[in-house]
Amino acid sequence: MIVSHKYRFIFIKTYKTAGTSLEVCLSQVCGDGDVFTEIFPPVEPHRPRNFDGFYNHMSAREIRSRVGADIWASYFKFCVERNPWDKVLSFYWMEKCRSSEPLTLDDFLQRDQIGLNWGLYADDDLGGPVVDQVVRYESLSEELDSLFKTLNVPWAGLRVSAKSEYRQDRRCYRDVLTEPQAEIVKRRFEREISFHGYRY
Repeated sequence: MIVSHKYRFIFIKTYKTAGTSLEVCLSQVCGDGDVFTEIFPPVEPHRPRNFDGFYNHMSAREIRSRVGADIWASYFKFCVERNPWDKVLSFYWMEKCRSSEPLTLDDFLQRDQIGLNWGLYADDDLGGPVVDQVVRYESLSEELDSLFKTLNVPWAGLRVSAKSEYRQDRRCYRDVLTEPQAEIVKRRFEREISFHGYRY
């Protein structure tokens, strides 16, 4: 995650939404006093710094508590979200490649964390997202170009594709998931699907 005092924004890093790639690029143009959490495994040329008390996939609620109400209220806050069926497959392939034991998709879908991001950037008690913008992964380049132009952040596009090497099956999720698997994703990601209007 990122807290940029130089450009007055907070980036809440969600799962499997190009967050690592974004961090790597932004770490090169943001200030030395900005917060950049560590990435595991490290990705060059990412420059983690000033991250004491912060960690990678930190929730909005935790970040607000750490930076204080004034910074939280005055900085622009954003994250990235992705079609859950596609996101689940991306997450599965990463976990499968990293696992020392065989991992089936059915077994993966029974895990607690399969790419659920809602709790990172939303608060049900407050009616939903607590960020200023949820960037769509499906239109990532266009939305980031516009966002960083507004924030006056030097931006030449997403030039890094971190962790993309894991996914070996690039077929559309509709060609991979069985009906029961797709239904599990629909049920687990009900809030994201309803709020963002994702369709299978």
